[in-house]
Amino acid sequence: MESISVFDMLKIGVGPSSSHTLGPWRAAQRWIEELKAAKQFEEVSEIYIDLFGSLSLTGKGHATDLAAVLGLSGYDPVTIPIETIDTEINLVKKNNHLVLNGEKIIDFSIEKHVTFHKKFLEFHPNGMTFRATLKNNKKISSTFYSIGGGFVVKKERKNAKKKKIAFNKFPFPIHNATELQVICKQENKKISEIVLENERSLRSDKEIDEGLKAIWKVMLESMYTGCHTEGILPGGLNVTRRSFNTHKNLIGDATYNSPEEWIASIRNTEVKFRQILKWVSCFALSVNEVNASLGRVVTAPTNGSAGVIPAVLMYYMVIENHDADFEDVKQFLLVAGEIGSLFKKGATISAAMGGCQAEIGVSSSMAAGALTELMGGTPEQVLMASEIAMEHHLGLTCDPIAGLVQIPCIERNAMGAIKAINASEMALDGDASKAKVPLDKVIQTMWETAQDMSSKYKETSEGGLAVRVNLSDC
Repeated sequence: MESISVFDMLKIGVGPSSSHTLGPWRAAQRWIEELKAAKQFEEVSEIYIDLFGSLSLTGKGHATDLAAVLGLSGYDPVTIPIETIDTEINLVKKNNHLVLNGEKIIDFSIEKHVTFHKKFLEFHPNGMTFRATLKNNKKISSTFYSIGGGFVVKKERKNAKKKKIAFNKFPFPIHNATELQVICKQENKKISEIVLENERSLRSDKEIDEGLKAIWKVMLESMYTGCHTEGILPGGLNVTRRSFNTHKNLIGDATYNSPEEWIASIRNTEVKFRQILKWVSCFALSVNEVNASLGRVVTAPTNGSAGVIPAVLMYYMVIENHDADFEDVKQFLLVAGEIGSLFKKGATISAAMGGCQAEIGVSSSMAAGALTELMGGTPEQVLMASEIAMEHHLGLTCDPIAGLVQIPCIERNAMGAIKAINASEMALDGDASKAKVPLDKVIQTMWETAQDMSSKYKETSEGGLAVRVNLSDC
C-alpha cells in the first residue's frame, strides 16, 4: 500500500479534468524525463500521441490532446500563465511544430500526430502511449495511465517497493478508516493531528504550511475569479456562467479590492437559510466554471469535483466562524486529504473507473469529514459524516454532455457541497458509536458498485444525459 500525502490528494493544476487534462499533461512531462534519462531526447525526430478508451471518447471535450502537447512543450500546469495557453496552442497549430521541452524544435501537427483510439487498454480506461522516431529510424514508445486526481502510473510498477518503504516510514501508517479511528483513540489525537505527524515525516512544518497556503490561495482565487467573470463557457454548449449573477445579487453594494477583503464583505452580509444555500452553491459553481474554462484549480480530489471542498471550507469561514484563519484552513485540508486517501486506497477516485460517485461522492465525503472536525466533532463523528455523504452518492454516474466538464458536472459540485454540510450536521447530532454503516463498508460498496456499473456511465459520453440531450438544443 503506497503512502498518500495530502499534497497527493490536493494538487494545483489546470482544468477541466484531473484525469483527462492534468494526468496526460504530467504523463507527457514524465516521458520527457524518460527520454533524457535514456539519452534519447536529442535523437528524437518525430513524436506521436495515442489516446485510448475514455481519454479518446471524451478527450476533445477535456482538452486531453492540448494538455499532452503543453506537457511535451515543457510547460507545467502549476506555473503556466493561464492566459497564454490559447496562444501557445495556436502557435503549434500555425507553425506545425512544437518546441520539445522548450529546447528542441520538431515538426508536429495536432491533427496528424495525435490519434484518438476508441479501444480500451486492459490496465485502466485512461491509457495513453507516447511514440517517437529517432534519427536512426528506431521506434520507441512508453505507455502511461491516468488513474484519477492527476495520478499517473505505468503498468510496470518498478517503484512499488520504494513506495511501500515510504509508506512504512509514516509514524502512523493507515490503510483504512478502522485503523485511523483506532490510532486516534490510542494517541488521543484528532485526525488532523495524526495526518500532520505523517506529513512531518515527509517535509518540514514550514514546507507543509507553505504548501497548504498555496493550495488555499488557488482555491480562493478560483472562487473569486468565477464569481467575477461573466459570459459563456467555451466548448460549444453555450453554457452561461451562473455564479456571476448569483454572486452579484448576494453581495449587493459591498466593495472590496482583493479576495481577502471579499471574504470580509461576505461576512458582513445578511445570511439566512436561503442565502446560505445560494452562497454555498455560488462558491461551488464558480470554481467549476473556472475549471471548465481551462482555469487553475485544485484537484479535490479531482478537477471535475474541485468546487465542493472550497465551497464547504468557505461556508465555514464566512458563515460558521468569522474568526477562522489559516489554522482552520490547515486543519480542514489535512482531514479532507486523509479521507480522500482512504477512498483511493480502498476504491477509486477516477470517474472512468467508478463513475461520478468516485469524484463528487468522494469530494463530498472529504468535505463532510473535514467540516465535522472543525465544528468540534470527534474522529468517530468525522468518519460518520464522511460515510453519510458517500452513502447518498453511491451509484452516481458520469455522463458529461459532449464530453465537456459542464453539464451536469458543474451543478453536481453545488449539490455535493450542500450534501456535505448536511452530512456533517447529522453526524454532529448523532451518536457515532451507534452508526450502522462504517466508512470502510461504504468504501467497499462504492468499489463493488463501480465494478458493476456499465462502462457507458463511466466518463465515456456513451450513456445517460450525454446521449439523451439533443446537442442542437444547447
